[in-house]
Amino acid sequence: MLIPTPPSPDSDSILSAFLDFLAEQSIEMYPHQEEAILELFEGRNVILNTPTGSGKSLVALAVQYRAVCLGRTSYYTVPIKALANEKFLSLCKNLGAENVGLITGDATVNPDAPVICCTAEIVSNLALREGSSAKIDDLIIDEFHYYSDPDRGIAWQIPLLTLPQSQFLLMSATLGDTKPFLDELNSLTGRESALVQSEDRPVPLHFDYSEETLEEKVESLVEDDKAPIYLVNFTQLACAQTAQNLLSRNFCSKEEKRAITEALQDAKFNSPYGKELSKVLRHGIGIHHAGLLPKYRLLVEKLAQKGLLKVICGTDTLGVGVNVPIRTVLFTQLCKFDGSGTRILTVRDFKQICGRAGRRGFDDVGFVVAQAPAHAIENLKLEAKAASGKKKKFVRKKPPERGYVHWDETTYRNLITSEPEKLESSFHLNHGLLLNVLGRPDQDGCAELKNLIEASHETPARKKALRRQARKLFFSLVRGEILTITPPAERQGESKLSLHWNLQEDFSMNQALSLFLIDTLPNLDPEAASYPLQVLTLIESILENPTQILRSQERKAKDAKMAEMKEDGSSYEERMEALLEVSYPKPDAEAVYSFFNEFLLKHPYLDEDQIRPKSIAREMFYDFRNFDDYIREYGLEKSEAILLRHLTEVYKVLNQTVPPAAKTEALDQAEDYFGDLLRQVDSSLLDEWELLKDPSKALVPTTTEPEPTKAPVPLTRRRHEFERAVRTASFELVKALAHDSTSSFLERIEPDSPEGQPWTLADIDSLFDAYFTDHQQLRLDPEARHPRHLFIEKSDTHWHLEQILLDAGDYNDWSLKLTVDLAQ
Repeated sequence: MLIPTPPSPDSDSILSAFLDFLAEQSIEMYPHQEEAILELFEGRNVILNTPTGSGKSLVALAVQYRAVCLGRTSYYTVPIKALANEKFLSLCKNLGAENVGLITGDATVNPDAPVICCTAEIVSNLALREGSSAKIDDLIIDEFHYYSDPDRGIAWQIPLLTLPQSQFLLMSATLGDTKPFLDELNSLTGRESALVQSEDRPVPLHFDYSEETLEEKVESLVEDDKAPIYLVNFTQLACAQTAQNLLSRNFCSKEEKRAITEALQDAKFNSPYGKELSKVLRHGIGIHHAGLLPKYRLLVEKLAQKGLLKVICGTDTLGVGVNVPIRTVLFTQLCKFDGSGTRILTVRDFKQICGRAGRRGFDDVGFVVAQAPAHAIENLKLEAKAASGKKKKFVRKKPPERGYVHWDETTYRNLITSEPEKLESSFHLNHGLLLNVLGRPDQDGCAELKNLIEASHETPARKKALRRQARKLFFSLVRGEILTITPPAERQGESKLSLHWNLQEDFSMNQALSLFLIDTLPNLDPEAASYPLQVLTLIESILENPTQILRSQERKAKDAKMAEMKEDGSSYEERMEALLEVSYPKPDAEAVYSFFNEFLLKHPYLDEDQIRPKSIAREMFYDFRNFDDYIREYGLEKSEAILLRHLTEVYKVLNQTVPPAAKTEALDQAEDYFGDLLRQVDSSLLDEWELLKDPSKALVPTTTEPEPTKAPVPLTRRRHEFERAVRTASFELVKALAHDSTSSFLERIEPDSPEGQPWTLADIDSLFDAYFTDHQQLRLDPEARHPRHLFIEKSDTHWHLEQILLDAGDYNDWSLKLTVDLAQ
């Protein structure tokens, strides 16, 4: 479905060709689409404020098509990576794969293309680094209401402060007052700016308030042909519990279940939560939230797009715009916890989620339903029984004491009729922002930083505070030897600063306390066996707390303490008092707090509560655990992606923030361990990456035979990679030995005994028994995994290995001798 090339590269011909393409596809534009496209082709900025499903993407496509035809560069920003991937694939179909690129934190494909899909932070960082020099001719910012997000909103504001060369298209269904943004765009770009606004939805919404139980309401909606239904929950646990409760109802026919089974033939449910999710999906029920592994979220989206799911239990994040077709949106409640307390939904949140109801081209009407509070529904049932004489007296159910704010039908109707709240600025500073601006080539970064703060959408008092903070952050970067002030005599151009010479090219300080990490690393002894563990502790201390994991760790620690005290005969009161002192593991916490207190003396503007010692990645690396075992040990099946994200952040800091000078062979091993683990856990990102590297083969029909691909370089010739794989495989055998897993040990080798006969389970068991007769424990700690304990004798045909087995008594008198056949 490629858009044809216009006869000549001028604005009128391009617009004419685009309109002809729409006519050929039988796409009839709405008045607001026509108005917006004409304004854009006249060279104006446009704020497009129309309901969800009203075709904002088509307006963006017109801008992107023009960019391809005129040799301009167009960036399209979205809030989440999944949406960027989705837009990328869609645009490849319309504009040709060679004309479309993708840039997210996980993948970079064709970055020199005229049309780029990316997350908002990508453009924000580019704008900070290059400002008016950035090659961004057209900037399309989708979901612009994220401007108000207290944590991420700055990424939506930065382009409006730094890109005077760009033509803007801001899009959202819930903007509120747009005048400040029109004025800002006029002032920044010198272009006229137009507001294109409409309240007309292509698919009108019907609103209903339900006083039936949730299960009854869902069943009746399915029977009334109002599926697919999006059940809006506000916690991941609620998603899973709701889906489990719905298993008692039958939503699919035998034929529909057969179709689901066929669609799942190649799906791999090989994580601890996989079995439960598979069961739910085969019932026609999907689960979609940030706690699911990416491969499962992608699977749910694909099943939904095929129309195979009747119900999707998701969190409110599904309202961002990922392509999951929905006919009915059902709010399980109208209040949510916002990080500090429970509150009624904002009008913006409510309307964004409502906008998912109704599928253009499929539905004449979309349905929005809000459930009454569960206790209110129960009281209505009790009242009905009393009125019928079946039950004269009853005790009214009380509302929950925690996590609840009262709502009723009046609350619901007010949300429907009210206007979205005003968008509020959330501009803030951090080390990463300063590095981007101060590091601009051939510009006075200090002057540019002052201009940025002055241009920000903050109050005068707030700007004054930001200037003070900027000075403190600047001097901390200089003292920390991240930035170097160039002596006046050595300056070339306007630049007065440079990044320190011994930092990696992709050096990043994305974490607020990255400077603390860099400042503290020189205090550690890199020769110490515990060095990689200490570095991991520092890294985890500067990361946000993954609350679900820490709660599970604390619960396990308290259970162990309780069992110990019961065995010791402690009284109930003593046990309860002692449990108050038990928390999740915080190894080296005293050292971390001590280092941080010293750091605070140099940086008093920091909050002492920002440092958060914990041991998740460290615990996994210390015991060489795999992902699934850790999930099962702490009962994290419903939050697998939370552990995945935490380990990903640890890996990124190891890879991009820890300076090369601080890296040792043992720390490199830790980096390899987490990199390999992340690839093994969820290959969906890598699978998508392989597709994205050459999307033309998958997306653009061709009649020519594909060119033969070059044979891959054999693993044995990629010596560094091969040696790393050999070392990992060798220690996996040690791990099987330590866990007394004979079968796992034999599965990993081709076992020939010295006499030429295959090893048997009995042979291996006999050796295991002999080892553990004299040794209490086989060590798996980082020292045991150190490369110095594996000797490799290399030849052109075979590698001979000797893995020394470290034991708790430090006898270290056993070893494992192995041969690697390179030909095999």
